[in-house]
Amino acid sequence: MSDTHTKEQRRKNMQAIKSKSKLEDKAVAELWRRGVRFRRNVKSLLGKPDIAIKKYKIVIFIDSCFWHGCDIHGNMPKSNKEYWEAKLKRNKIRDSEVTFYYKEKGWNILRIWEHEFKKDFNMAIDKIEKFIKETKDGYSKR
Repeated sequence: MSDTHTKEQRRKNMQAIKSKSKLEDKAVAELWRRGVRFRRNVKSLLGKPDIAIKKYKIVIFIDSCFWHGCDIHGNMPKSNKEYWEAKLKRNKIRDSEVTFYYKEKGWNILRIWEHEFKKDFNMAIDKIEKFIKETKDGYSKR
């Protein structure tokens, strides 16, 4: 079945769809409950990090196994294979570029996989909390 929208209309429709992640929402709620304060999906920062604390130059990305091409759990859709291979490859390249950018600028970056939360949610939250605490402690010693 062919698309009934023009390419431009389809692009506008897709841009209007806002991303939602129940896993991210759950993780953010738990961090907030533990007293960790931050901003979510900061549009002014490259890559729109899931969690950001500008004061301490902290950015955290919660990477979906599918969209970010996890070697363990990322699976390729069976239909429209060429499109998906190019799309997911570009996502991985962009992730590398974003990581490089923040490291070059002296930011503290953490990338954590979706499957880490699914395996042990509290351990994944502890990992984020520890990363933030150690980064803040490093700043207070400067």
